[in-house]
Amino acid sequence: MVAEPHVEVGAASIAAAIGEPARARMLYCLLDGHARTSTELAVVAEVSPSTASVHLARLKEQRLVKVLSQGKHRYYSLDGESVARALEALTVLAGGPRQKFTPATPPYLRSARTCYDHMAGYLAVSLRDRFEKLNWLGPGSSSEEDGYDLTESGAKSLQASGIDVEAIRAQRRRFAYACVDWSERRPHIGGALGCAILQAALKQEWFVQNLDSRGLTLTALGRRQMQTRFGLDI
Repeated sequence: MVAEPHVEVGAASIAAAIGEPARARMLYCLLDGHARTSTELAVVAEVSPSTASVHLARLKEQRLVKVLSQGKHRYYSLDGESVARALEALTVLAGGPRQKFTPATPPYLRSARTCYDHMAGYLAVSLRDRFEKLNWLGPGSSSEEDGYDLTESGAKSLQASGIDVEAIRAQRRRFAYACVDWSERRPHIGGALGCAILQAALKQEWFVQNLDSRGLTLTALGRRQMQTRFGLDI
């Protein structure tokens, strides 16, 4: 089926906006879920503040970033989870043929990191695999090819781990889906469920978030909890 012309034009415009190296650096910097000022993004993009403003206007026009004004400051962040997913997917494509894939990701990022508002990396992929093996994770609705849902046993087990499953279901966003991990080339859990798992893990100090990167550090407590609650040996 041939796409509607306006869809093709829109896709080309978005691709062109992402395709400029300085703008791409800005977008990938925002992939950690934290907002930044235009001055901070100018440093990341290695351009002048005035040039950064032009780039950000282009990204905002294409609905790739959004801006929040707070006092005299303007903070930029990705315009939603779909943008983050697109950036992760592009990173997978940029990695070359899958059959020849050899991870070149820095160890501190490959082990565990944030992917917008959920957890990614080897540990996140291993956790998804473990949920599936325990029969906690099942397919989502028929309209969502990459969607996940929790089984009854999965919902009870996560509830016991401090995750309010019913509150997650009430959110106005996708419950859970397979987000392809750019360092592992296999899926981890995205969506509201993925976000809740990350927040619970941080709150209970199973992981500590690095201050200067997207990296997450597994604590000794977290290692024990992964084994006790999920049977995951790390």
